[in-house]
Amino acid sequence: MSGLSSKTLKVVFRADSSVDIGAGHVMRCLTLAAALRERGCAVSFISRDLPGNISANVEAAGYAVFCIPVEQNPTPDVPFALDVPADIARTAEILRQEQDVDWLVIDHYGVDESWETPLRPLVGKIMVIDDVANRRHDCDLLLDQNLYENMESRYDGLVPEHCTKFLGPRYALLRDEFVQARRSLRERDGSVKRILITFGGGDASNETAKALEAWRMIGRNDIAVDVVVGGANPHREQLQQLCAELPSVSYHCNVNNMAQMMAAADLAIGAGGSTTWERCFLGLPSITLIVADNQAATTTAVGHRGATLNLGWYEDISAADVAAAIRNVMASPEAMQKMIQKSFSLMGDATSTGSVILADQLIKISHQ
Repeated sequence: MSGLSSKTLKVVFRADSSVDIGAGHVMRCLTLAAALRERGCAVSFISRDLPGNISANVEAAGYAVFCIPVEQNPTPDVPFALDVPADIARTAEILRQEQDVDWLVIDHYGVDESWETPLRPLVGKIMVIDDVANRRHDCDLLLDQNLYENMESRYDGLVPEHCTKFLGPRYALLRDEFVQARRSLRERDGSVKRILITFGGGDASNETAKALEAWRMIGRNDIAVDVVVGGANPHREQLQQLCAELPSVSYHCNVNNMAQMMAAADLAIGAGGSTTWERCFLGLPSITLIVADNQAATTTAVGHRGATLNLGWYEDISAADVAAAIRNVMASPEAMQKMIQKSFSLMGDATSTGSVILADQLIKISHQ
């Protein structure tokens, strides 16, 4: 690629969303996409047309989405599995159509070097967003925004020698609204007057209902509860009904003010995953359940650091267990304040986020 200074930088994201995969991969890509667009880059997305996808949300945000028809899943019990040759062919067709793509950004567990290497001639550089470190990548830049005990050596032998690595929560892809909310954040005293319950865009196992049943057991009508569900949640109608039955519980679907809601809350109940860093950035104490394999190591590590109360795998946790955890944290403002401080300490400098740092880095590398 040459002459970048005289043309618009073109970035294409490859990420999927669905009821089973969730919305997290696409959502964090949207965050980086927004930072790139603010810097004058042209951004588009390539996604499979899976059940419960959020491609309409991506289009509503002003990005072109190239949909790949759903091929036969070679591994039905693995939602992110790809028919690799077919996916390469369809992606290559789109990249040729787009022409002169400077960066291909991939956030997909079904993609490794066997997918990336054949597409390299069609793009200037490749960036990979990963957090499982279980396969080799052919990339120029890698982001893993999560926390692990072996973070610095985690990708040794999995990426090329020349690959630039950005590792840890300091580089978490947080939307600008979180930076704004942090700047005006009130000081929490450890008491609980408002609770936020949210388990991401999909919540296939309906942990939201479990948390609501736990809250029913507690019976504290003097505390406000906000329940946020994504548009891909297959249990939306049931959850709306459950919320209507409980005093002081409000139902919200597809919100666009999550930072504001987190800032207003004193305690969150939710899953691990990328939302962990949103909560930590705003110093919001949380009770977390692990709902996917890729959340296990990070959620455990964050729990060990004292920034969340990690209850473990959702399958092993009952509504009564969640209720007991809520009672315990509400009874100890001192423990809540410790969780607040541990959360802040994980995230480092609050003046910018990973999306800003990474967007600037992509542009810098392209102009070298």
